Amino acid sequence: MKEVKKILWPTDLSQSSAQALPLVTSLSQKYGAEVHLLFVAEDISQVINFYGQDHPGPVEEFRNWIVRKAQEKMDKLCEQSLGGCPAYRKVIVVGDPAQEILRYISDQGMDMVVMATHGHGWESHPHLPGQAVFGSVSEEVVKNSPVPVLTVRVSRKE
Repeated sequence: MKEVKKILWPTDLSQSSAQALPLVTSLSQKYGAEVHLLFVAEDISQVINFYGQDHPGPVEEFRNWIVRKAQEKMDKLCEQSLGGCPAYRKVIVVGDPAQEILRYISDQGMDMVVMATHGHGWESHPHLPGQAVFGSVSEEVVKNSPVPVLTVRVSRKE
């Protein structure tokens, strides 16, 4: 494995995904690596075409609201948990989460990915059995990443 200089931490900013933060921080300090904190706002504009809506205004407004809220949460996370994120690059993109993460890995020359095995979907479906090893996004990234992916097993906060 080549030297680790850039670590990607894709997060949906949920409590589940935050469980990867201690490992991200530790690896960043150990290797002196830059961390790219990536949030992908899911592109829901495809729903418009499915239902035949001609006016995308409300969907665009909702997407813009999600991006604003994600930026606020990232800023808060950086200030409260990461000393202002001096070695972190904060990025928000819109699209399919797994595909955007994989694109970012290649486009930005990431050396490693650290991510939680599950995100917000895990939290919002407490009735699901805990046997799923990965959430759908994590599974897609692990299967297709050109660089090593370290996953942090998410534990439910009962």
